[in-house]
Amino acid sequence: MTHATPQAPIPAEPAAPQSAVRRTTTLVLVVATVLAGILSPLQATVNGALGDEIDDGNAAAVISFGSGLVLMALIVFARPATRRQALAVPRLIRRRALGWWNWLAGLCGAAVVLSEGVTVGTLGVAVFQISLVSGLVISGMVCDRIGATSEIKQPLTPTRVLGTVLAIGATALALSPNFHVPGTVAFALLPFAAGLLAGWQPAGNSEVARGTGSMLVSIGFNFLVGFAVLLVGLLVRTATGHVEFALSGTWWMYTGGVLGLLSIALMALLVRGLGLLLLGLSSVAGQLLGSLLLDAIVPSVGQELHIATVAGTVLALAAAGIGMIPSRPVGTGDTSAEPDDTTGPAHASDRTGDTP
Repeated sequence: MTHATPQAPIPAEPAAPQSAVRRTTTLVLVVATVLAGILSPLQATVNGALGDEIDDGNAAAVISFGSGLVLMALIVFARPATRRQALAVPRLIRRRALGWWNWLAGLCGAAVVLSEGVTVGTLGVAVFQISLVSGLVISGMVCDRIGATSEIKQPLTPTRVLGTVLAIGATALALSPNFHVPGTVAFALLPFAAGLLAGWQPAGNSEVARGTGSMLVSIGFNFLVGFAVLLVGLLVRTATGHVEFALSGTWWMYTGGVLGLLSIALMALLVRGLGLLLLGLSSVAGQLLGSLLLDAIVPSVGQELHIATVAGTVLALAAAGIGMIPSRPVGTGDTSAEPDDTTGPAHASDRTGDTP
């Protein structure tokens, strides 16, 4: 009896290493997010320049929100589905289908844009962005601790506390060259306070998107609320004789709302490939590094760039990175549970640029 000798298996062609492909893809997305993050300080530069040009930060914020609202209305009402969802908003409000505070999330964006128009000309883009991001870092940690942005509460771990301390230190360091200038600290408190408010904004936006069935409608309602509040403030000031300005003839000073919408759209696309954790850190890196570049390249709309500002940027970036280290949710005993990567200032990427 003869036995056939089994043939050795033919070696398969070596497949491209999937991990290398994933790393390359992630790197490309991170770089794209850093570049997209630059839109936030660019928006702040535009709104700040307009506020300086017309000498009215409130009017500059109304113009920025107004342009964004018009564009957002065109996007929402161009599609039958989102048009129906938008027209159903008054009924949802009357039925109290959502907590009333969720409908006011647009106030947070209004605070950010208003602070841009009022303070960027005095603080410079970099110091403004450091104060804003620092407020966001702290707000994100507090909101996660009380469960405002998730059903799962996140503990105040040593890394999160360290991130908060570093954020405060970054703001103080960036402001240090201008401590002798009257009103500098007060000006810096405006974007810092806006950042504290904006840290909660994604929670309100998310609830409105859930209630209406559309994130586009939620963003559009943000613009509507912010524009309405800012416009009422401007009209009250006009009625009391405290408003006197002439519109600028420089076209790019009216692009703040468009830049905000573009930032939101890019972040919504990029988050699918990166997740909130990497998206947040990459976005913050883009915001801070872009702020430095704008102050260095376009000093006419910012302030002189100090070494303390550079150091403050590095410290704020470190604060954001440390604060975004995920932790095990409170009340879970399963140590194998996946960490929640929607923690910390990752929410900042949803606003930043987000801003409206």
